[in-house]
Amino acid sequence: MSYTDSPLLEISGLSKSYGKHDVLKNLNLTLPPGIHALLGPNGAGKTTLINVLSTLIPHDSGEIRVLGLDTRRDKKRIQGLISLTGQYAAVDGQLSGMENMLMMGRLFGLSRRDAVRRSQALLERFDLTAAMNKRVSTYSGGMRRKLDIAASLIADPLLIFLDEPTTGLDTRSRQALWDEIQALAAHGTSIFLTTQYLEEADVLADRIMVLHDGRIVAEGTASQLKERIGGSTIQVHDQAGRVIKEISTSGEATDVAHHISAIAQHQPEVAVTVRRPTLDEVFLELTGAPASQESDTEGAQT
Repeated sequence: MSYTDSPLLEISGLSKSYGKHDVLKNLNLTLPPGIHALLGPNGAGKTTLINVLSTLIPHDSGEIRVLGLDTRRDKKRIQGLISLTGQYAAVDGQLSGMENMLMMGRLFGLSRRDAVRRSQALLERFDLTAAMNKRVSTYSGGMRRKLDIAASLIADPLLIFLDEPTTGLDTRSRQALWDEIQALAAHGTSIFLTTQYLEEADVLADRIMVLHDGRIVAEGTASQLKERIGGSTIQVHDQAGRVIKEISTSGEATDVAHHISAIAQHQPEVAVTVRRPTLDEVFLELTGAPASQESDTEGAQT
């Protein structure tokens, strides 16, 4: 069986509850290989969904196929093809970077020779070679996160689940991880990630899903989601660069040109910029809350 010939994920009627609390409600989704981002407010069900898809917890009803395999009948086979990196680095701080990698390699059934070869290649790929013999407790947060992701790739998975992979990282470390995620995709590894950073989804994802109150309320490319808001906005700036006026347009060139011409005729001294809708505005329209207010991580069960 060629797993790459099947859809990456097929979800039909997926539901999951904890007691009387319905966390996931009749989800339906089919995704091809690639990079996919899941957005949603805290408590929307993001972590629960990623745990269900990665076979960590069972679902109550519905059908799920990962790489063409049923999560109930083929759980062990799926686990051999995927990897999961949670919200917090799972590496052992008392071991060195290389020792962590070798431990994971042996746990995945690699021979010592293959574990060493694979570990060296991944440590080099993630720019950790210089620190590979140092205790992980001495690593920066960005280095620990990179090691965590490197360890999850030791068995060369076809699909990796990343639950908020860059939360808490500084801008430089976040950008470095973005580069690595894009490199993984270029090498044929599919990525399913949750994130609280809308820019991250905009930059990385082929497709974006918005989860709200246990349901997928929107799904598509970043451009398709932004089109839900409408056209472009013309921003008028004073000489100090402050925005003094915003004008909504259809986004079509003739409409934009008409408004700019009128501005130039009556206020020739001002500057203008044309702004497309942002994912933050999409998120606000779909969930009723700006993404900037959704910065806390979810509870373990949601």
